[in-house]
Amino acid sequence: MKNDALPIEGIDYVELYVGNAKQASYFYKNGFGFSPVAYSGPETGVKDKTSYLMQQGDIRLLLTSSLIPDHPISRYVITHGDGVADVAMRVKDVDWTYKEAVRRGAKGIQAPKILKDDHGTIRGAAIAAYGDTVHTFIERHDYHGIFAPGYVPFQGKAEPVGLKHVDHVVANVEEGKMDYWVEFYGNVFGFTQLISFDDKDISTEYSALRSKVMRNPTGTVKFPINEPAQERKNRRYKNTWTISKEPGSNTSPSPQRTSWPLSQDWQSGASNSCAHPTATTQSFLSASEESRRG
Repeated sequence: MKNDALPIEGIDYVELYVGNAKQASYFYKNGFGFSPVAYSGPETGVKDKTSYLMQQGDIRLLLTSSLIPDHPISRYVITHGDGVADVAMRVKDVDWTYKEAVRRGAKGIQAPKILKDDHGTIRGAAIAAYGDTVHTFIERHDYHGIFAPGYVPFQGKAEPVGLKHVDHVVANVEEGKMDYWVEFYGNVFGFTQLISFDDKDISTEYSALRSKVMRNPTGTVKFPINEPAQERKNRRYKNTWTISKEPGSNTSPSPQRTSWPLSQDWQSGASNSCAHPTATTQSFLSASEESRRG
């Protein structure tokens, strides 16, 4: 963890793959106060999927579902259920950030590319993270549209509940893999450890875990990394792990901090947290041009 920190400005959006994006948008609007602000789908020239961009404060959730049975998003949802697929981060220079991340050991899954329309250009690239999760790097200072090419404004005002920011995104990984991913975020991103907890700090009658929190220098991005604690595992925890058996992310609002901590659920990853995302996970960049073809 000796590398300088990548110049990450903050979390740009969090994309969830869901079975029904329209239904999910209704849930997040009426249950959590997120307003739908942009839409992408067949009406905008995207043939294979629909996406609703939901926003509250500085939080942007991108809810995406496939329109085709044999599609990476469909396979993801069939395997894992609804889950976080992409934790995207805003940067000033995508080309340098991507190249440097790969040089430090990250696996690239989408080389830098440009998306453009009448509102300007967006540059983006993506690397693999734990399980089926990816990190997209987004450079949007030359773009002045609602979100990205292929998206149009969507009317649907919600009543906010007071959420302002993404406070943190938790990576839940298998037992014995926490330190692997701590080193990954230290070596590749240059993040440092903020605090750690063991099973004596975080436990109930039914479960326990260990956690180390990694963050960037400005504190705009925080990734607690959790693993189960073997010595305090019990039947309920084992049943949960048997069902999903994978690292990933879940969501939990925190109105006391007017923030939105996002933690990744055991259902959104591959069977080995050291593995890189399979074909079930794409950055929205990797599919954007192909979706509009034909």
